[in-house]
Amino acid sequence: MTLQTPHATPSSQRPDSELPQDRLRWSALACAALLSACASTPLPPWPTTSKPQATTQPIAPANNLVPLPYNAAVAARFPDPATRYDTPGLAPQRNQFTTASELSSWLNSQASKSLGRDTRLGIVQPGSSQRGSPIQALVATRAPGIQPSALYDSRRPTVMLVAGQHGDEPAGTEALLIIARELAPGGLLEPLLQQINVILVPRANPDAVEAGTRNAADGTDIAHDHLLLNTPEAKALATLARDYRPVAVVDLQEFPAASIFLQKYQAIQRYDALLQYSATANQNEFVTKAAREWYTAPLRTALSQAGLSSDWYYTTSQDLQDKSISMGSLAPDSLRNVSGLKNSVGYLVSSRGSDLGRAHIQRRVHTLVTASTRMLHSSAERAKDLTQVQAFVARETASLACHQQLAVLAEQTPEQRTLTMIQPDTGADQQVRVDWNASLQPRTTLSRPRSCGYWLSASAQPAVDRLRLLGLQVLKVAEPGQLLADSYNEARSATPASGAYALTRGAVEASVGSYYLTMNQPMANLAAAALEPDTPYSYLARGLVPTMTDMARVMAPPSVVFEEEDDAE
Repeated sequence: MTLQTPHATPSSQRPDSELPQDRLRWSALACAALLSACASTPLPPWPTTSKPQATTQPIAPANNLVPLPYNAAVAARFPDPATRYDTPGLAPQRNQFTTASELSSWLNSQASKSLGRDTRLGIVQPGSSQRGSPIQALVATRAPGIQPSALYDSRRPTVMLVAGQHGDEPAGTEALLIIARELAPGGLLEPLLQQINVILVPRANPDAVEAGTRNAADGTDIAHDHLLLNTPEAKALATLARDYRPVAVVDLQEFPAASIFLQKYQAIQRYDALLQYSATANQNEFVTKAAREWYTAPLRTALSQAGLSSDWYYTTSQDLQDKSISMGSLAPDSLRNVSGLKNSVGYLVSSRGSDLGRAHIQRRVHTLVTASTRMLHSSAERAKDLTQVQAFVARETASLACHQQLAVLAEQTPEQRTLTMIQPDTGADQQVRVDWNASLQPRTTLSRPRSCGYWLSASAQPAVDRLRLLGLQVLKVAEPGQLLADSYNEARSATPASGAYALTRGAVEASVGSYYLTMNQPMANLAAAALEPDTPYSYLARGLVPTMTDMARVMAPPSVVFEEEDDAE
């Protein structure tokens, strides 16, 4: 990962080859501090909300540059905000959103404002896209450096905001450029850096933006690649999360205003923002509670006070006969759900308009700026509490090794709801009754006794590399020995998605060069999501573990000898 900061001198900058040692040192310090802190620190109380603060000055609204895909009556429901945002891509009469070179110049300009100041802004490059474009992040802090160890030593928690996972959702990128400016010296958000550190990734998928497509250059939807890490784009975000260990990760996206909803329900989307915090099997209840009570309530209030409507995130299938609506998936493959299993608050904020081109762009950006601002304020107000929760959950998760049950498969809860949409001819509200698949209280459909760890053969090296990139510790067997383990056996008609794997207990030969992942570590639930083979996103189902014989669930503390390897990829 490349670090750039206007404060650094040539003698203070380190080559990339030295960074793994820094990561190892920081990771060790972080884990030790987290586990020791929660030994004497109780969970914090769960208080009420506070009022949001404005981030920009109001000026005249802008005009749209392209026709709206619906009539004036509907358009009148979504006036431009009183605030005018002025990034390169939002300039009047502009036909193109902020380009890669303009984005880089903007970030460097904000970083240059911090020269000689207590507030420090610097650029990090955690990776490059499939076509070689840099993926840049801006680190904003009052620590003496922008390296992970410097931010950790500051004793301030870190919050990460990500935009541009889809190339056809521009509002998030433009919004984070505004947030970057307000975090710089003199900006309205700069005071928050006394309580938190902030990392901004304005464009996570530069190839898709360049091509004008949703997905990455190889066709992968990187928004669902955060467990498998098949793409360099997802790996770049994983590198940031592994090294900086944020307490909260906010994913800014956009959803369509018309599209399939107009065909299915003869209605237009009404809400300015759709919201969802992480919800997946084995997520700790205190992470869920922090997301719901410290973030959701203040966020809804901030949006409402800004004249913006919101509801839970939802989507629907492309089948016109299927009138059901579902919240975001429970699968641990999204940025929010993987963050939840890393004991961070994972949150999705999606603005209305991915199918609108430049139409309503000021309102869409306003939605995401308002949401991002509120999320940062909530993080600053709860900085100590968030650190305590993350430490408590880290210790509790590690302590469960060899004990209790592990949820392997979970499903959404079927309900019914009435959604407010817009009648396309008159622009009036239209109430739509739908079958609603809720995600906020997952129902376990398959569970197993929690293992002490997982054994992986030497042939599972690709899986080991991904697990380490996710921030998990994986040990290499130094001397041969035997492990008491449950081996997987495929039952009749079983598929990786069926949950029909049977277990046989016995001794497994752990040869030199094979691997062991202990469940006695803070992010053990993320390891289970990757290694329990019953889901379509498991490492076995996706070929990172070659066969069922290349892995086993270790059911007693191992007595073999391990050596610890460098966890950098």
